[in-house]
Amino acid sequence: MTRWRLTVEFDGGPFMGWQRQDHGPSVQQALEEALLRMTGEQVAVHAAGRTDAGVHALGMTAHVDVAKPLTDHRLREGLNALVRPAPVSVIEVSAVADDWHARFSCIGRRYLYRILNRRAPPALDKGKVWHVPVALDAEAMAVGATHLVGHHDFTTFRSVNCQSASPLKTLDALEVERVGGEIHIRAAARSFLHHQVRSMVGCLALVGRGRWVPDDVRTALDAKDRQALGLNAPPEGLYFVEAIYP
Repeated sequence: MTRWRLTVEFDGGPFMGWQRQDHGPSVQQALEEALLRMTGEQVAVHAAGRTDAGVHALGMTAHVDVAKPLTDHRLREGLNALVRPAPVSVIEVSAVADDWHARFSCIGRRYLYRILNRRAPPALDKGKVWHVPVALDAEAMAVGATHLVGHHDFTTFRSVNCQSASPLKTLDALEVERVGGEIHIRAAARSFLHHQVRSMVGCLALVGRGRWVPDDVRTALDAKDRQALGLNAPPEGLYFVEAIYP
């Protein structure tokens, strides 16, 4: 039995998220069915984190245990052939220790949120960005973001369906940058609550539009109440960038 580490890129548009669902396709299901066809084995693919329906990944880390003797090259090429036409690509494969775990060995996770901030709608990136046609003040958004960095009770920014035992999280970074016609928001933490990144982005967008002042983000945080949330950004602009390991 070999434990394999996978780095996976996917377009979340057709999926109900990473995790297997009874009511629609998932990235996990697509990979597990490809592995079954390749190896004849019923296996579980474990990821560094879950993603919501419509959320994408540039480099999701996962692991799987396979009994059939394989090389890393054969496993990667086989998976990429058999997972088609699902928009999933296994970028890297490597053997790891039996006690290494994609989720529990992870010490950090990084996300990117893309806002297309122009009047014209996206033609090439439809489903890959949040289109906000009114001008956003990225500098004001960056000031608002500073209120969220650090160790806080993020109840306001937590989905009512969140299964985390505690709303306390440490946000290591939340950076706002204008890149051409887009605004990029980058978030880094050891772990995140369900909908935390999308909820933070939604409130920052209110600051960018002038509906909130930057200090209103702190007010929402201090409320520790989901009812204080201004806006939950849509999933299509969110990307899981990478998982970090010791």
